[in-house]
Amino acid sequence: MWLYLVALVGLWKLLRLFRERQVVSHLQDKYVFITGCDSGFGNLLARQLDRRGMRVLAACLTEEGAEQLRSKTSDRLETVILDVTKTESIVSATQWVKERVGNRGLWGLVNNAGISIPSCPNEWLNKQDFASVLDVNLLGMIEVTLNMLPLVRKARGRVVNVSSVMGRVSFVGGGYAVSKYGVEAFSDSLRRELSYFGVKVAIIEPGGFKTCVTNSDRLSSNTKMTWDKASSEVKNIYGEKFLSSYLTRLNGLDKMCSSDLSVVTDCMEHALTSCHPRTRYSAGWDAKLFFLPLSYMPTFLVDALLYWTSPKPENSL
Repeated sequence: MWLYLVALVGLWKLLRLFRERQVVSHLQDKYVFITGCDSGFGNLLARQLDRRGMRVLAACLTEEGAEQLRSKTSDRLETVILDVTKTESIVSATQWVKERVGNRGLWGLVNNAGISIPSCPNEWLNKQDFASVLDVNLLGMIEVTLNMLPLVRKARGRVVNVSSVMGRVSFVGGGYAVSKYGVEAFSDSLRRELSYFGVKVAIIEPGGFKTCVTNSDRLSSNTKMTWDKASSEVKNIYGEKFLSSYLTRLNGLDKMCSSDLSVVTDCMEHALTSCHPRTRYSAGWDAKLFFLPLSYMPTFLVDALLYWTSPKPENSL
């Protein structure tokens, strides 16, 4: 019995490997629009797809980021300045893309732009702190997608949304995890709706990687600023010792994060170029071996694990 089961699993694995190795034809004629290309995953993916011969339309937040990217790529790659929090910027970028893709449509839309700060206990924050993150990571992504969808549908192409392991397990306060849970929900509904038109939607769920989103210096600096603005009641409840432990935890983030961003961009590339892309890509060993299994565990076990491994407020129970 066990032998038959092992054989069946092995056969399924071989079939899956065969299907996933089939590559879409005429990649050199396909346009891909990527947000957040100043640095990190977006920047590396733009260069990676450019080397593969695809027509990359890279959206950067700053002209400096755009110039640096152009200096490292071929003449095929084009850049545009985009602020995903501003409707007029998104409309302008959409028109710019439409002029370039013409009747071919847009094969790939990669929603990569994102921020993570402020990330600290929820009680330290206000509504605007949450809104500033949601505007980029979720609402900006949604508006870009809605504007680009007619072009993607014309090409029967792909939408690739960058989520996070924190879209499965929330272990820090602030708008980041909230936004990534939203990315998961939006992507799921979008995938089902667009399946009728031959459009595929994939979600990338990276673990810990060294990008501006996980930069411990930026996170620590912002946490201190948020603490300074917190009320005296909050400071009394949590205490300086908690703040110190929390900052120590953030400063250790770099040691836990991987510097090999290609692990993530390879998943993005596969989602764009494979005939049979996956619905979800868990990128990184921490995502595969820790966070993904953790997301399926009973809630009380996850709560207990995070409770005993997190710093405690001085005036807690």
